[in-house]
Amino acid sequence: MRKPELAAAIAEKADLTKEQANRVLNALLEEITNALGQKKSVTLVGFGTFEQRHRGARTGKNPQTGEPVKIKASNTVAFKPGKNLKDVVN
Repeated sequence: MRKPELAAAIAEKADLTKEQANRVLNALLEEITNALGQKKSVTLVGFGTFEQRHRGARTGKNPQTGEPVKIKASNTVAFKPGKNLKDVVN
């Protein structure tokens, strides 16, 4: 499901126009992004938790040549699904 399809589904279920649903979805994504940028986690009870995680520097391998490659440390986003989401998927 892509973003426009998700906005259309929200519009239908929440009795909103597609434009209103798209604004709500954009606001939600912006707030999650801002919170993660401030190193805060975002917990949606029953759905899951988004959090920023640090990945340390490490040595990888170039798949074409097999030579070692240094990979810089970086931050990434992790998602831990909640119980309800796990139950639906399984």
